[in-house]
Amino acid sequence: MELRYGTNPHQAAAPAAPVTPDRWPVRVLHGQPSLINLLDALNGWQLVREASQALDRPAAASFKHVSPAGAAVSGPVDEVTAGLHGLTGADIGALTSAYLRARDADPKSSYGDFAALSHPVDTELADVLAGVVCDGVIAPGYAPGTVERLSRKKNGRFLVLEADETFTPPPFEARDVFGLRLAQERDRARLSAALLDTPAVGELPRPAVEDLLLGLAVMRYTQSNSVCYLRDGTTLGIGAGQQSRVDCTRLAGAKVDTWWLRRHPAVRALAFRPGVRRQDRINWQIRFIEGDLTPDESERLADVLTSPATALTADQREQWRQRLTGVAFVSDGALPFRDNVDHAHRHGVRYIAEPGGSIRSGEIENACREHGISLVRTGLRLFHH
Repeated sequence: MELRYGTNPHQAAAPAAPVTPDRWPVRVLHGQPSLINLLDALNGWQLVREASQALDRPAAASFKHVSPAGAAVSGPVDEVTAGLHGLTGADIGALTSAYLRARDADPKSSYGDFAALSHPVDTELADVLAGVVCDGVIAPGYAPGTVERLSRKKNGRFLVLEADETFTPPPFEARDVFGLRLAQERDRARLSAALLDTPAVGELPRPAVEDLLLGLAVMRYTQSNSVCYLRDGTTLGIGAGQQSRVDCTRLAGAKVDTWWLRRHPAVRALAFRPGVRRQDRINWQIRFIEGDLTPDESERLADVLTSPATALTADQREQWRQRLTGVAFVSDGALPFRDNVDHAHRHGVRYIAEPGGSIRSGEIENACREHGISLVRTGLRLFHH
């Protein structure tokens, strides 16, 4: 498989070759991938396959820079998400709903994403993919005519990859770093509800178990340190690649707040002039929510609205935030300090799954009891580098 280039355009890349001769995990149906395209596709495919197997529903992920911006299983698409795409929630198919929910978790970051789907792409989803800014897609199959439809995207540069559902990866994986070949056993620990059977604090209703299971699949393919917030089968905020776990918690929590405030009546009431593109509407909504518009931005926002916008007050924000509850939280590593729990609680978290084993695990447990949060220790660390 010929690659366009390596991590950066100035880095040449050798052709990609299968570890097992003549056994390819994926094949290119259209386009020419870069090294990062393949990393996004391979990580994304593994995530959605595991999530779909664990939850027995179609799954989707929106990948950017080798971590998911969002992930979801099929489920109801609310008016905010459906409206952005000119769709009616009740008429959206299962696979399309999974992708729309995944992409809506962090739509600013999903601009130019790589889409991963657990099931074959149908014509409905192909139409959605054709209308969003997306660099490529990986799925285990494609309905007749969909590859041709997608191959016209991006002036013919859109990537279409097909995953082999029957492929089993080798038991060991390796990479070369600065003249050293590093090899390790592939992480083959099974993700199942059995990991969540014995909460240390509180109880886990079935919907919480499903959200936590999805979170475990997300963490396995997110650059560490990482945490994620979830509700109703979709991620609301993912924090990836931070040296401090509490920074991950706060970063992902800010994304949760943005996702939730996009559903506030004042944000939904922003009346954009005809012709303002979808991504520009999203970006302006987020800047409006963030509340720190520069004078120049304030003028430009006024130019794209048909009527003036009134900024949200601190009280309005807090009252709205308190309405979000039932959120699940998953950490790829042990929570080292209770500040993670304190911050998570501010964003509606009621259920936490983490490996446990920290010297301060007792403090974590006490913090969960104080906040009325159910805690389960999986005993399974899911670092990904």
